[in-house]
Amino acid sequence: MDLRTYTSLRMALMQASGSGLSFDWREVLFVALGVTALLYIWILSSGIRQAKRAGEQAPAPSLALLAVGFVTNFFDTLGIGSFATTTSMFRHWRMVRDERIPGTLNVGHTLPTIAQAFIYTQLIPVDPRTLIFMIVAAVLGAWLGAGVVARWPRRRVQLGMGGALVGAAAVMALSQLKLLPAGGSLLGLEATRLALAVTGNLILGMLMTIGIGLYAPCMILVSLLGMNPTTAFPIMMGSCAFLMPIASARFVRCNRFDLRASIGLMIGGLPAVLIAAFIVKSLPLTAVRWLVVIVVLYTATNLLRTAYRERAAAGAAPAPEPAA
Repeated sequence: MDLRTYTSLRMALMQASGSGLSFDWREVLFVALGVTALLYIWILSSGIRQAKRAGEQAPAPSLALLAVGFVTNFFDTLGIGSFATTTSMFRHWRMVRDERIPGTLNVGHTLPTIAQAFIYTQLIPVDPRTLIFMIVAAVLGAWLGAGVVARWPRRRVQLGMGGALVGAAAVMALSQLKLLPAGGSLLGLEATRLALAVTGNLILGMLMTIGIGLYAPCMILVSLLGMNPTTAFPIMMGSCAFLMPIASARFVRCNRFDLRASIGLMIGGLPAVLIAAFIVKSLPLTAVRWLVVIVVLYTATNLLRTAYRERAAAGAAPAPEPAA
């Protein structure tokens, strides 16, 4: 994602709308993101203390985990997404148990996502009311969804992630084939359209907790409602930056995340965001996106097959002997 392109686009959109926004919500958002980052650090510290009380240590992440964090957040900053790719890597190299993957995704990718929000929400204009309502809806959805997913058994997590990955792959493929709605020119929504946007983002916030990213579905949502597709960037990044700490708190409380892998994603991801945003800025990613579609579909199929095999094995297990 090219920062200079976004800056030029922001100026063009503001001229098209007739005037700049009367209230500089970006400064308020900047402060709120800082508070959210501090909240997340407190949540992660609580998870580390919880692990120590249970007699566990917080071992340093391996080079492989740091590499996963770097690669996934690098391409996330350039528009690929991080949840589906991280899930694929975790499962391929058996780094994290299936039932702990959703929590690890949310806990580990939070700080890199907040860094992205700091960078990109300052550049693209969007109606403040639309932005705030959609962010609040996504946060509420994540809070509700994480409370459910954190208590799911292993098989239900496998089925949920498998279905979510199939959906993510379908969205990516449609995007590559240019079959998604082109969108309109609106910078904000009112009345029925705003209600639909809020409801849609609440659902997307819930889906974030089982491992489906919010960016591509959010772009589809705002495009269908007539907004300029570029408004998805501040809406999506702002939503994720605020909802992921809320979801993380629930996963940490239930101890349904991998602490070592989460730290690896965070440490590896932060420099990747800065390098992608300020040095690389953009890459030809068509071939990479098709590769991601193939890998994600493979991972989804593998998850669903694993859930089926484990259910079959559990059903074939001998019944316990009756007590004498």
